[in-house]
Amino acid sequence: MLFSGEPVQFLPLFGLSATASMALAATAEVGGSLLLIFGLGTRLAVIPLIFTMLVAVFVAHASDPLAVKEPAIHFLLVYFALLFAGSGRYSVDKLLKI
Repeated sequence: MLFSGEPVQFLPLFGLSATASMALAATAEVGGSLLLIFGLGTRLAVIPLIFTMLVAVFVAHASDPLAVKEPAIHFLLVYFALLFAGSGRYSVDKLLKI
């Protein structure tokens, strides 16, 4: 949506434009997910993901039914579990002993 040339239809948050909000959310989701896949900086990588899912659940989908919020809530719970548990045995963090 960012690079298609069409108008961005995204929720403008915290005084940012819709384009800036979408770019921040996309960067957090893509970058954070890549870091999680490799297990690099797991606890730091989930912080922007948690923030993105909190905004999705409590701001963007605040008036929607639970069925619409459910995927964001599931991701939020998994990200909180990763925040407390860490990356695990097979990760770059473990190899670097972070």
